[in-house]
Amino acid sequence: MKLRRLSTEEAARPVRTAMDVSVASSAARVVDDVRLRGEPAFKEHAQRVGDWRADEQLVYDRNAIEEAAQKVDDRDLALLRRTADRLRTFASAQRRAITDMSLVFPGGRAGHTVEPVERAGCYVAAGPVPLPSAVLMTVVTARAAGVRDVWLATARPAPIVFAAAHVAGVDSLLAVGGAPAIAALAHGAGGIPACDAIVGVGDRSITAAKQCVAGRIAIDLLDGPNELLIVADETADARFVAADLLAQAEHQGGFPILVSLEAGLVERVERELESQLESLPRAAEIRRALEHGFAVVEPDLRRAIHVVDEIAPGHLQLMLRDSSLAAYLVRHCGTLFIGSHSAEAFGDYGAGPNYVLPIARGSRSRGGLSVFTFLRIRSWLDTTNASDLASDAARFARMEGLEAHARAAELRR
Repeated sequence: MKLRRLSTEEAARPVRTAMDVSVASSAARVVDDVRLRGEPAFKEHAQRVGDWRADEQLVYDRNAIEEAAQKVDDRDLALLRRTADRLRTFASAQRRAITDMSLVFPGGRAGHTVEPVERAGCYVAAGPVPLPSAVLMTVVTARAAGVRDVWLATARPAPIVFAAAHVAGVDSLLAVGGAPAIAALAHGAGGIPACDAIVGVGDRSITAAKQCVAGRIAIDLLDGPNELLIVADETADARFVAADLLAQAEHQGGFPILVSLEAGLVERVERELESQLESLPRAAEIRRALEHGFAVVEPDLRRAIHVVDEIAPGHLQLMLRDSSLAAYLVRHCGTLFIGSHSAEAFGDYGAGPNYVLPIARGSRSRGGLSVFTFLRIRSWLDTTNASDLASDAARFARMEGLEAHARAAELRR
């Protein structure tokens, strides 16, 4: 299996985007129709995309979710609980890291409070296999942030998805997917209340629909094919590198990249890829994903890190003699996996950090899904005798031609 070769300069000019404009207008029409007509429009679009029929249950409450979860094997249920506990521990520690603040200044006080949004919608794609991990990643994080009311939207939920919803603490499950689900969660539809934040990953129509409602409500990020970039040198085990590239390529549209400080490693990894592919199911699909990725040979570590920062991958894995140094130098990635034994698959399956991450250079401007996605910073001001502030505010207001502002400030002197 030969990886496509790019030069350092070619690799540092990424052209991938999170959005597909070809589906944006269709998603916008659905979202706007649900906003204007509410529940009738939502149900029409849900039936049109084939996620729901009029004789099927549309919304499941806590009791119905728990009942459906009972169909799951006890060992699987225990696995869900262990994974949820790891995610909850990490997310709860994140929540404690940001606190309220109060500052005293002459004449008063100012500060901020940190509060969760009231209601969140978590979206989970209904692909060829169920994704209980996505339920845990989104819902457990929202709960750890303190969100009071959490909805889950997913089409055709399997028993394992109901079990994950039960373990994570979902309040209500909307058994519809696609842009209609995003529209209903954003604007409300019948008994479905409007949410204050919508998170979770899906196909291009989900990304487009989330972009349509962003601003009115909080969203986590614009989703797209998963990225894994591995930086490795001659000390890296080619088996590990190949296995992790294959794992990323197993995602639909996965985008695996290898930046090697040694040309010989790329060749050893290619031989391993071919060997490991022989025994993998879905080998043909994985091979196509590998063809979308590429390899770069760059002997200079700082130039290799420059490639990383320009691509700004969602997942970055370091397999180097001194991975800690490289970790210090890197500026832009979604989640960092340090050392050969820190498999990216551990991040996918509940070590603690979230796997909902920005792609297409998105990590240059934001992080992945976390408790912070569900939190609001609300500033406050309490002044009693701030004559200097009043004088300065009045002068500033007149500088900008706002006399009413100036007089309102002067009244407080």
